[in-house]
Amino acid sequence: MDEQIKQIAMRLRGLRDAIEISAEEVARRLDIPVEEYELMETGEKDLSVSTLQKVSNHFGVSLDELMFGEEPRMNSYFLTRRGTGISIERTKAYKYESLASGFKNKVADPFIVTVEPKPEGTHIYYNKHDGQEFNMVLVGRMLLDINGKEIILNPGDCIYFDSSLPHGMKALDGNNVRFLAIVMK
Repeated sequence: MDEQIKQIAMRLRGLRDAIEISAEEVARRLDIPVEEYELMETGEKDLSVSTLQKVSNHFGVSLDELMFGEEPRMNSYFLTRRGTGISIERTKAYKYESLASGFKNKVADPFIVTVEPKPEGTHIYYNKHDGQEFNMVLVGRMLLDINGKEIILNPGDCIYFDSSLPHGMKALDGNNVRFLAIVMK
């Protein structure tokens, strides 16, 4: 996992070098503290998918290229067979499997996300990003908090929401939760 995060951090730094702007300018454009951005570039701070999506949208590079180091190539269709999506463990407790990594100019990013349970009393990590999001629970149960409203999702349950609102989830019952997440720009 640490190696994958360091690779993303290197791609983030490479993008900044390629467009020849300072870390301060990137942080300003992403509306985050420069210290936080600099830690992301070194791989010392977790890189959330929402932050990477902001970078992707703002600087015109594909999310797949930032996350997985591969430039999408297909423009009519892209097939992902079961279990073959490019995966990354963003943190120890979150694993993302991209389902359309090779498709160019996507208007949405579909993932299978696996979240491990956290010890009781652990706070939920909140996230927010432009656009909308769709989640469908495949296995397990999860608590999804959207802007302070807690919703429990069971297998087969789906939710579509405004992802600019603070949201976070946690696996319930001491088991992993696995869900389909589609993030629309």
